[in-house]
Amino acid sequence: MTTPLALRSDAEALAAPLPPLLAEAEHLATAVLLGDHGRRRAGTGDTFWQYRPAQPHDEARSIDWRRSARSDANFVQDKEWQIAQSIILWVDQAASMSFGSDDNLPTKAQRARTLGLACAILLIRGGERVGLTGLRLPPRRGEAQLMQMAQLLSKQEDTDYGAPEAQGMLPHSRAFFISDFLGDIKPIEEALLRAADRGVGGALLQVLDPQEEAFPFDGRTIFESMSGALRHETLKASDLKTRYLDRLAERKDRLQNLALVTGWQFQTHHTGESATSALLWLYGALEHQR
Repeated sequence: MTTPLALRSDAEALAAPLPPLLAEAEHLATAVLLGDHGRRRAGTGDTFWQYRPAQPHDEARSIDWRRSARSDANFVQDKEWQIAQSIILWVDQAASMSFGSDDNLPTKAQRARTLGLACAILLIRGGERVGLTGLRLPPRRGEAQLMQMAQLLSKQEDTDYGAPEAQGMLPHSRAFFISDFLGDIKPIEEALLRAADRGVGGALLQVLDPQEEAFPFDGRTIFESMSGALRHETLKASDLKTRYLDRLAERKDRLQNLALVTGWQFQTHHTGESATSALLWLYGALEHQR
């Protein structure tokens, strides 16, 4: 199992070669000019957006005590400038992501976690707030946020396939999902449609092992899901190749069309390819959503 420190180290190593000037120049411009994504710092005139329940990671100074006094719970004010600079990410932690066909290649989970955290590092260095979908980790800046994110992303779920959460995506913010997207397509469609309804733009990065693209199986073969819950045996695996590849192509087409309908970006990345190129695409796709 990947430790949080090892994951953070891998992500830092992947992010390091990218020119910090790229992020700094982009955010320096937005500090001066009022664009669609708001301002860099709070000030008078920042527009109130909504109250939300305080989360364990919120600082005490961010709690609106006047609003909280009228309830049994504590509440935090979200401002438009905070929402517009928030990026929410979801990295699939289901069992299917633990697959790797070659000891010389990272598993899908290792590559997805590293890419997700590396992108978060670049964004936070540029002044953005980054968090996780759901209510586990609201968008924040800082090194402590990155460590908490690494800890949460290092966990693995028992289910065979994961599904993104639409909860926690703030209106008019940005988001990105990293997964093999090989499970039920309906939760993915629902999450993206809910995101689009809230004005959230983002990117879908599909991470696959090279073997999942080639299907190099022949003769008697036993296929078993990573959780062990699903099992299929065949005497002629080659007979399944055409049908499998057709279904994989169909899934990619559906994801591409879904991205087009919702205004998101879609890309497929293989674990045998350069992680740096995938990170550049992901970062660029999020910048495109500004």
